[in-house]
Amino acid sequence: MAQKIITIYTDDLTGEETQDVATHTFSIDGIAYEIDLGPDSYERLLQALGPFVKAARKQGKAKKPMTRTTVTRSSEDTAAIRTWAKENGYSVNDRGRVPADIRSAYLKVNS
Repeated sequence: MAQKIITIYTDDLTGEETQDVATHTFSIDGIAYEIDLGPDSYERLLQALGPFVKAARKQGKAKKPMTRTTVTRSSEDTAAIRTWAKENGYSVNDRGRVPADIRSAYLKVNS
């Protein structure tokens, strides 16, 4: 008997099915939250929290969010980095780790 298992990744905010969903964590008043978001929804989250994050004080070292492939990534939006890299002539894969030199170039331009 053959089996076929299909995994569907869904953006928790929009309900949209996409392969680019990543799990993000945040904490408010000591309660940790976890949400699965696609690149557009993650950007909306960053824009909404941005003014508060800029005015806040950091408390210790935060855990890095995990993607669905359990590869850690930094707080920059990897999808935005990939888009920028492609638009600026860099060769970058659609999946997997973004090379450090590309991430560094992105941060120089966007910091």
